[in-house]
Amino acid sequence: MNIYAIIILVTLIASYFLSLITNLLNLKHLSPVLPKEFERTYDAEAYENSQEYTRVYTRFGFLTGSISLIITLMFWFAGGFNFLDILVRTWDLGVIGTGLVYIAMLIILRSVLSLPFSIYTTFVIEERFGFNKTTIKTFILDTIKGLFLGILLGGPLLAGLLYFFHVAGNMAWIYAWAATTVFSLIVQFIAPTWIMPLFNKFIPLEEGELRESIVSYAEKVKFPLKGIFVMDGSKRSKKSNAFFTGFGKNKRIVLFDTLINNHTVEELVSVLAHEVGHYKKRHIMKSMIISILHMGLMFYLLSIFLSHQGLFDAFYMDYMSVYAGLIFFGMLYTPIEMILSVIMQIFSRKNEYEADRFASETTDDADNMINALKKLSRDNLSNLTPHPVYVFLNYSHPPVLKRIEAIISQSLNS
Repeated sequence: MNIYAIIILVTLIASYFLSLITNLLNLKHLSPVLPKEFERTYDAEAYENSQEYTRVYTRFGFLTGSISLIITLMFWFAGGFNFLDILVRTWDLGVIGTGLVYIAMLIILRSVLSLPFSIYTTFVIEERFGFNKTTIKTFILDTIKGLFLGILLGGPLLAGLLYFFHVAGNMAWIYAWAATTVFSLIVQFIAPTWIMPLFNKFIPLEEGELRESIVSYAEKVKFPLKGIFVMDGSKRSKKSNAFFTGFGKNKRIVLFDTLINNHTVEELVSVLAHEVGHYKKRHIMKSMIISILHMGLMFYLLSIFLSHQGLFDAFYMDYMSVYAGLIFFGMLYTPIEMILSVIMQIFSRKNEYEADRFASETTDDADNMINALKKLSRDNLSNLTPHPVYVFLNYSHPPVLKRIEAIISQSLNS
């Protein structure tokens, strides 16, 4: 076992135990006492359900994480990566074709292994807590559509990356970086009108009090509102949400139908104001730039390690190849990815506070934003008392109680 194998093995095991420890801390931090801020929003049954929901998902995560780690280590140390490589090479598909098939087979294998867990999550856990609205037909169609999109979009991109690293020499990482950046921008541009409608219906918000209130708010804050859509989120789940997607002429604000059904007009305007806040504060643009820079770093490091024989020896490979190197580098890169992920979570939580502040200031009523957050937490069975360490490592949004406290503090000081 060489240094590459040791680093990857230690990372896999350390990640597993870090997740185990933080999840245990999170479970122990569940409070039997309902925070007083939520006394008018939660009854005893709803609060107990939210805690049990956290417990069930955490325990299921222990199971899936353990099985995933065991299968990964077994496949690795049994020489699975090399066996599959030798098998695919016998089909004489050429350099690019061999790489595409090799990676596709690994993805299919992983998908097949994870499918039972996905089915259990959807049709047992989500069903138990009253969230699931997904039919077997919808689940199957979603899986097929996801596979189709993976082939249609991911296939050409992967082929391009393999090509660049085979023929472009020292400049390969720059070409790969540029191609991936352009691809990401194109996907974000077409997603609202071409990709997302494959899975959900997006209907323009009908005329009425809600639309008038939203349009009036948008004019007030000088937001270039081009599309307000209602998504049939209830097709799959009773959970509520809202989001901002796309850019340019394809920019959209999307409200789940479940969100509209469970909130007042004033609360919905506050939720939308939060999404507008992300746009006004340039959070989306900043995140995009950071993501592009991150890709550049990743491709540069990849270009270095692709030529290291030791990386392939760590996985008992008979041959060096770009396509296998992509997989192995991804595992080697995990420690850096974990550190960057924590940094990005901090950045994301800061953005959420800023968007909340923007919504409260521009709607001139912090109570509606607070009420919306309370209802969202209740309707989605959110954990109201997560452990700070768990939040630090995993939360892209601040805990709802912290968000409410920040809004109240800002309101008192303004």
